[in-house]
Amino acid sequence: MKEEDLSRIKRYPIVEYLERKGVKPVRRTAAYALYCSPLREETHPSFKVDTEKNLWIDYAEGRGGSIIDLCMRLEGCTLSEAIRRLGQNAPDDGTYSSCNGFAPNNTQPVMAVNGARRLIEISDTLPPHFQEYLTKVRCINSEKAMPFLKCISYEVRGRRYQAIGFANLSGGYELRDDKTFKGTIAPKDITPIFTDRAEPVCIFEGFMDFLSFLSMKEEITNHCLVMNSVSNVARTIRYLNDRHLTHIRAFLDNDEAGRRAVQDFIKAGFHVEDMNIHYKDFKDLNDFHVNCVREQQKQKAQEQIHISITGQNKKSKQVKLKMK
Repeated sequence: MKEEDLSRIKRYPIVEYLERKGVKPVRRTAAYALYCSPLREETHPSFKVDTEKNLWIDYAEGRGGSIIDLCMRLEGCTLSEAIRRLGQNAPDDGTYSSCNGFAPNNTQPVMAVNGARRLIEISDTLPPHFQEYLTKVRCINSEKAMPFLKCISYEVRGRRYQAIGFANLSGGYELRDDKTFKGTIAPKDITPIFTDRAEPVCIFEGFMDFLSFLSMKEEITNHCLVMNSVSNVARTIRYLNDRHLTHIRAFLDNDEAGRRAVQDFIKAGFHVEDMNIHYKDFKDLNDFHVNCVREQQKQKAQEQIHISITGQNKKSKQVKLKMK
């Protein structure tokens, strides 16, 4: 990455980054913004953003840093992934606008902050290349998945894009394309699903994991919830507590962020079944699901080859007998 691009990302205001995630300050002055920490649930604000230096510090943890460090913590991603994600949103001139430019439930174009995603259109029909990506690459059962997905058309700095969209509780959308792009049309929030069904509540980090679960099961009998990011652990805890739900099954990623999230649920008093013991050798539930499907496909192919070979052998023997 060019030095000027990295410098532009570091100028991307932390207050704007947090606002796009639905995190608002408790107190705001000309020099700083004070928050209840977005890294955990708390009632007394201990998270401060120096708006002049564009740096943050969490006094309760004694940790802080740049917007890149914060993105890595909040979104549970690597350094390179944080830079890539921030680079897609960081304004060209580093200026900040406090307006919220998204209207996820409205298909009409709306004004957006500089460099933000502007929603253009929402469609119930996914283009063929997205359908192929889901079924061939992610091994998702499209018939089961389609009721939960939209095709989202959006614009960034005059250029138009499309992505697979998964709606959240506040009307925002999680976005994925058929390559490596991951993003959000704000506001960021959790997605409760099958809320009339029984405990334990099945908790998923991202919607691809939920769709994998949907594809693997004949019938879903549990209340489900997609966090849409480990940064939404506190929101998930509030949602569960408000509904007096105490028993969860955590289908989270096999990484440090996923393990921290499981510990957060345990500390909050939930009875937690850590389901990644069933896919401990894989990155996440979708990775495990894809591997299972590939193995089944390989086995079927080998069986077909065996049937074909044995069938040819039988025909060969019959020909030899006739010749005798």
